[in-house]
Amino acid sequence: MKISKKIVAVLLAVVLAAAGAFVACSKKTDKPEDTTKSNAASVKVGFIFLHDENSTYDLNFINAAKEASEALGVEYVLKTNIPEGSECYEAAADLVDQGCNIVCADSFGHEDYLIQAAKEFPDVQFCHATGTKAHTENLANYHNAFASIYEGRYLAGVAAGLKLNEIKEAGKLKGKTPKMGYVGAYTYAEVISGYTSFYLGAKSVCEDVTMDVKFTGSWYDETAEKEAAQALIDGGADLISQHADSMGAPTACENAGIPDVSYNGSTVAACPNTFIVSSRINWAPYFKYVIESVQNGTAIDADWTGTIATGSVELTEVNEKAAAKGTQAKLDEVKADLEAGKIHVFDTANFTVEGKTLDSYKADVDSDANFEKDTEVIKDGYFHESEYRSAPYFDITLDGINLLNTAF
Repeated sequence: MKISKKIVAVLLAVVLAAAGAFVACSKKTDKPEDTTKSNAASVKVGFIFLHDENSTYDLNFINAAKEASEALGVEYVLKTNIPEGSECYEAAADLVDQGCNIVCADSFGHEDYLIQAAKEFPDVQFCHATGTKAHTENLANYHNAFASIYEGRYLAGVAAGLKLNEIKEAGKLKGKTPKMGYVGAYTYAEVISGYTSFYLGAKSVCEDVTMDVKFTGSWYDETAEKEAAQALIDGGADLISQHADSMGAPTACENAGIPDVSYNGSTVAACPNTFIVSSRINWAPYFKYVIESVQNGTAIDADWTGTIATGSVELTEVNEKAAAKGTQAKLDEVKADLEAGKIHVFDTANFTVEGKTLDSYKADVDSDANFEKDTEVIKDGYFHESEYRSAPYFDITLDGINLLNTAF
């Protein structure tokens, strides 16, 4: 039988198509497809914040959450103004119901409620900033994180000390010797570690400096923070810093013309004449680490500490209008020495307690209801902060630091 050219062409096309499909199928079998995008799509992160964008502390977290999630292409949900109570557990449970397989919270008092949720939802990873219990709870899906922010505060303190020297040389000190004021939220180790490292940074370049500390009893109370800063200014402070989350203290400084070192971000837009510099924890590296761990199916550290080297501890740009001359160059020098291990913030040779040098100290590292001191933390001549757990445990009052109230 004679086959027409048209029929031959059709048959040939069918054979070629089948061969192409076979080759494509073979290639797909030989080389697995890239699943990065599908893995990324399978991760959804829920974030719980104590306050909202009006809090410098929470804004710092919110920005990092968005940065990390968007950089890795994952879906995220933000919950703001979640109190340190059962509302945190309810928020966590709701995020799980929304399909989140990672839930992160940002405040110390959220911890017990996040642990409750972690026990109820074992397939979800729960990550908590500033908490203390992950290394003793031993839950595979519950994790703490912090950073060596004491190094950032030390650097900010150096900037403060340089400014005090400038004021002293100009003959404009309020008293006979330089005095700083510090607005703190609570008498927690986290706050104590922060103001002490700030003080030691200032003292490293301004030897005769002292510091008054006033506590507010709240992480965010603009009125109380402003009043505390004003009281410190009225009490002779030549410069103010803070570990509280509103614009209260910076505003008081701008109104009074007093130099200010803020925290968690620059306040130069609102306080152009007095803001010097700010230290902050950059949480984006941690959030990226957590997301990628879940994507890759790898374990998340129970207790993670970020450093200057990981990009987790940062300073804002120095405001040259308010800072002493040469501040940036000095900060670069000290930062390099911190990274190289040439400087230890809590070097016991640089401070005394009741007139004595410390050669031994037990800290409350394994948190319990009785706050028992359980771990020796001084060795090699310095206090080893954030090495036995990520959250700070330095809780010593140094000579030269005066606590004006301790009720909180």
